[in-house]
Amino acid sequence: MNKPLRHIAIFCGLLVLALLIRANWIQYAQSDELAKNNKNRRVAIERYSQPRGNIIVGGKAVTGSAAVDGQDFKYKRTFKNGPMYAPITGYSSQAFDSSALEKLNDEFLSGTDDRLFIKNTVGMLTGKKQRGGNVITTIDPAAQKAAFEGLGDLKGGVAAIEPETGKILALASTPSYDPSSFAGMSEKDGDNYNRLKDDKNGPLLNRALKETYPPGSTFKVLTAAAAIEAGKVDDIDAKTDTPEPYILPDTRTRLPNHSDNIPCEDASVKTAMQFSCNTVFAKLAAETGKDKMREVAEGFGFNDEEVDTPVRAGKSVYPEDIDRPQTALSGIGQGSVSASPLQIAMLAAGIANEGKVMKPYLVDRLESPDADEIARTSPSEYGTPISSDTAAKVREAMEFTATDGSGQPGLVDGLKVGAKTGTAQHGANNELPPYAWFISYGENSDGKKVAVAVFVDPGQDIPRSDIAGGKLGGPIAADVMRAVLLKN
Repeated sequence: MNKPLRHIAIFCGLLVLALLIRANWIQYAQSDELAKNNKNRRVAIERYSQPRGNIIVGGKAVTGSAAVDGQDFKYKRTFKNGPMYAPITGYSSQAFDSSALEKLNDEFLSGTDDRLFIKNTVGMLTGKKQRGGNVITTIDPAAQKAAFEGLGDLKGGVAAIEPETGKILALASTPSYDPSSFAGMSEKDGDNYNRLKDDKNGPLLNRALKETYPPGSTFKVLTAAAAIEAGKVDDIDAKTDTPEPYILPDTRTRLPNHSDNIPCEDASVKTAMQFSCNTVFAKLAAETGKDKMREVAEGFGFNDEEVDTPVRAGKSVYPEDIDRPQTALSGIGQGSVSASPLQIAMLAAGIANEGKVMKPYLVDRLESPDADEIARTSPSEYGTPISSDTAAKVREAMEFTATDGSGQPGLVDGLKVGAKTGTAQHGANNELPPYAWFISYGENSDGKKVAVAVFVDPGQDIPRSDIAGGKLGGPIAADVMRAVLLKN
C-alpha cells in the first residue's frame, strides 16, 4: 500500500473509532441524562401514559389524573382546590412542563423512580400496570384554607411553620391560578397559560416562597435579637440613649418615626417594639455593627441561596458591603434588606423555639402506591443564631407588643401570642404604596406552637391611610394560628 492510501486508511480508521467511542458514550454515560431530558418527547409520553401518583394534604389527595383522547398522552393532571394549593403542588402540564412538587417529584409520581422499581416489577408479573407513588406534604389543610381565604382579593403571601420541627403548615399566595386550566395540550390550555403569564398581577408568582421584599419593621425583631446577643442591650426595660430625632451615622440625615406622638426618645427596647420606633432600632443596628447583624441574620437563613423545602426558596438578603448609615437603615428593614414570607416565618419560628432555627420542609414522606413508606423527612437543625436567653427577651417584647402595642390584631383568645407589625417603603422616594407585614407566633395550653408571616402588597386599591401591617395582616395571622392551635 502506498503512503497516501495508508494515511487515508488510518484517518478513516480514526473516524470509525471516534464514532464508536461517541456512540458508546451516548449509550452509557449520557443515557440517563438524555432519557430524562425535557426535550425528549418520550419523557412526556411516559409521564402521562398512566395515572400519576398524588400529592396529599391532610390525608386527602389534592391532585388527580383524568383520561384523555390523545394519540400520545393517555392522561392529564387534575387539581382539587387548585388556586389554594398551587404554591405547593405547582403545575404539571403536557405543553408547559411542570413546577414545584410536581416537578421535583416527577419520577416518583410517574412511577419511574428507582425506589419503585421492585414494586412495579412485581406488579408487572401479576398483571398490574406501572403506578406512581404519593407525596405526603406537611401542610395543615385548615391553616392553608385560613391563609388563602384570609388573603382573599389581596395580593400577598402567607407562610406558617411549626417551630419545633420546621414543618411548613401553610404556604399561600394570591392572586393564584388553577393548574388544571393548562394541564392539557389544547388551544384553550395554551390560551389560559399565556393569559396567566402575561397578567400584570403575576398569578404564577409564588409570593410566599419565591419572591422577596423589604421586610420593614418586622426586621426589628432580628435587630433586637442581634443587639441583645452582641451585649448592646442587657435589660429590655432599660432606657436606651436614643435622641429624638436620630441622625444617621456620618450624615446629617434625620430618621423620622412614623408618628411624632409616640414615646421613642430614650425608649427601652420593649417600648420601642411596642411603638415600632425607627430611631431606637436604627441606632441599635449601627451600634451592633454590620458584621454581627449579618451573622445573626444568616443564622436565621438570610443570604442562603439553597434553602430547599425541597422547592427552593428565594434568597433573602442582608447586604455584605454597607456603610454605617446603611447599617442603621438595615435595622429597620429598609435599604438593601429583602426577605420572603417564608424567611420572616423562620425568624418568628426561631424566636419561638428558644433561638434554634429548624430547616423548613414541605414533604413529610414518600409512599408507594400501596402506602408503604419509601422515604421520610426527619427534622433537622438549620442553626442557632441566638441564645435561649436572648430569644426569651425578644419573646417578652413581642408578647408585650401583641397585648399592648400594634400587634393586637393578631391576638387570639386561648393562645399566648407574640407579634410585630411592619410597613416597608416601596419604589423610588416611596412613591408607591408601602408593603404591609405581620410576624407572629402562637402557643396553646399544651405548649404547641406555630409561627406565621403575612405579606401584603396593597397596590393602588387601598388608601395609604389604611395600609398597616396590623390591619391587613394581623387578622390573617390570627386565623392561621387559630386553625393550627385551637382544633376542636
